[in-house]
Amino acid sequence: MKNFDKYEKAYFMPPECTYDWVKKDAIDKAPIWCSVDLRDGNQALIEPMSLDEKLEFFQMLVEIGFKEIEVGFPAASETEYDFMRALIERDMIPQDVTVQVLTQAREHIIKKTFEAVKGAPHAVIHLYNSTSVAQREQVFKKSKEEIKKNFSYYKEMNSINSISEYVLRKKPYSIIFCLGSWLDNFLSNQR
Repeated sequence: MKNFDKYEKAYFMPPECTYDWVKKDAIDKAPIWCSVDLRDGNQALIEPMSLDEKLEFFQMLVEIGFKEIEVGFPAASETEYDFMRALIERDMIPQDVTVQVLTQAREHIIKKTFEAVKGAPHAVIHLYNSTSVAQREQVFKKSKEEIKKNFSYYKEMNSINSISEYVLRKKPYSIIFCLGSWLDNFLSNQR
C-alpha cells in the first residue's frame, strides 16, 4: 500500500492500563454476582409471581449463594412493596446479602421506596431519572430545577433513613445519583 505511513494508529490505549485482571492466570476471589430475576425476570413473565412465589424464589437465590439480589421496584405496586417489607419483617435477608431496589426520581416514589427498605441491613438504592429530554418534559413534566429538587429530596430521605448500610449506583441508561457540581453540570447541558 502506498503512503501507508500517513495513517495514524486508530486505537489508543488509555494512559493507565486498568485491566490487571486479564493478566491473572486464576482469580483470587469470587466475583460478586447480582440476581435481577425478581425485578427484570418478573416483569418478563406473562403472569407475574405472587408474594409467596417471590419469597420462595428469594430464598432459593440466597441458598444458591447470591450476595446481591435486586428485589424490585417497591413503589410500583403493593405486591412489590409488600414483598420488600416481608423480607425485612420476616428477617429473611442474611447479614451478608445486600438487596437492591429501583426508584424513579419523583418525590412520592422516593418516599415510598425508603419506607419499603427501612430496616434492611444492607440496601442498594437505584435512583434514576431518564436522561431523555423528551421523557423529562413529556412524561415527568419537570424542569431541570424540579429534577434537582427531587435529587435534594433523595439526599434528605437518605439522611433520615435507618438503613445500616446503603450504596447508590447508576445504570447505563439512567442517572442514578449525582454529586454536587456533576449533577448541576449535567442538568445545565440538558434542554
